[in-house]
Amino acid sequence: MAAVFWFVLIGLVAGWLAGMLMRGGFGLIGDIVVGILGAVIGGYVFGLLGINSGGLLGAIVTATVGAVILIFILRLFRRA
Repeated sequence: MAAVFWFVLIGLVAGWLAGMLMRGGFGLIGDIVVGILGAVIGGYVFGLLGINSGGLLGAIVTATVGAVILIFILRLFRRA
């Protein structure tokens, strides 16, 4: 149960940070979803690049990078 709490908390922080970096938040639930999906994308991208990030800070960085990538891709599709 504690793992789910931390997963959601990291998703919220990462989604919020990505929203700030990309200038536009998505609300509480939207930030959590963007952050969680960002964690998956960031983990995949970091794995391809051979980058290992450990601990809470590493998880937040990984999820934030993935969330920024996700927002960038979503905005590309929105313009098309």
